[in-house]
Amino acid sequence: MRTVTQWLDEYGASHRNPVNKALHWICVPAIVVAVIGLLWSLPVPAAFRAFSPWLNWATITALLSFVYYYSLSPALALGSVLVFAAMFALVQGLLRLPWPLWQSCATIFVVAWIGQFIGHACEGKRPSFYKDLQFLLIGPLWLLAFVYRGIGLQYEPRPRAGQNT
Repeated sequence: MRTVTQWLDEYGASHRNPVNKALHWICVPAIVVAVIGLLWSLPVPAAFRAFSPWLNWATITALLSFVYYYSLSPALALGSVLVFAAMFALVQGLLRLPWPLWQSCATIFVVAWIGQFIGHACEGKRPSFYKDLQFLLIGPLWLLAFVYRGIGLQYEPRPRAGQNT
């Protein structure tokens, strides 16, 4: 299994152009918000609604993403909780618009992906997810890792005793 640093380094190899980087800072969070909103819009079984209005496909997907992130880096996974909370708050704001949430999120999703592909055209490299779909989950983590490095937080798990480094 690859380490979080290996995933981030490989992702970063196709994200060096300043225009591509800037577009990713705008588009990756927009895509995540859009996906959360689209998943929030999907009907859920009555048992879900009876248990909690927050138990839906968006929260289940966020929880599964957290588990994946935790397997790579507990520190980044904890940071992702704050990011997910902010994104869920944005989705709640989008719910107040006079049109359906799915329409807002579908529009955001399409426009943000256009931005991503423009960035990769400037970069001259294909998006990483063409090689491995897991990179769709690594993109947001790559941005969060950049923030961690900027404020001096460690995110690479320490090797366990007796584990080769």
